Amino acid sequence: MSRRPEAGEAGFTLIELMISLGLFALIAVAGLALVEGIINVQGRTEKRLDRLADLQRTMFVVSSDVEQIADGSLSGGGANLSFTRAAPGMGGAAVPLRYGVAGGALVRTVGPVPQLVLAGVANARWRFWDGAWVDRWPIDEAGKDRWPRAVALEMQVAGPGGTMGSLRRVIALPVRPEEPKQ
Repeated sequence: MSRRPEAGEAGFTLIELMISLGLFALIAVAGLALVEGIINVQGRTEKRLDRLADLQRTMFVVSSDVEQIADGSLSGGGANLSFTRAAPGMGGAAVPLRYGVAGGALVRTVGPVPQLVLAGVANARWRFWDGAWVDRWPIDEAGKDRWPRAVALEMQVAGPGGTMGSLRRVIALPVRPEEPKQ
């Protein structure tokens, strides 16, 4: 004959089940909060990395352009810089370039075509090194044939959270080729 289980020996009581379900629910809520926090941090990190990539790409394009100035056509001051860039891939032809700030963005104009280089730019300032930093080039009409040794771009840029930061790039210019004497 089989023995009949007495009360309390057959399984869990309703109160025990309710307590265990409540504990599992608390653990699940804590786990979801942790996952949500991790996802938010990942999203902010991706935005920062995207902005950093934009800034690095901008500095690469600007440096590449300025390092390939074709002749003494360099002029600028404030937020604008104009020059002619050598374009070896285009049959050696020179291409006129202009940098400026428009609508909160750094814009590169190649010939008549404007190109967005970097959004979120509050202002930009080009400076020129000729023994000392000057705010415009050429300094005067008499010095139009002179060549600066370096160009600096200073920008106030917005970060991913809307915070403003400063960015500065100094680009050493190549030695200006001597013009052939006639």
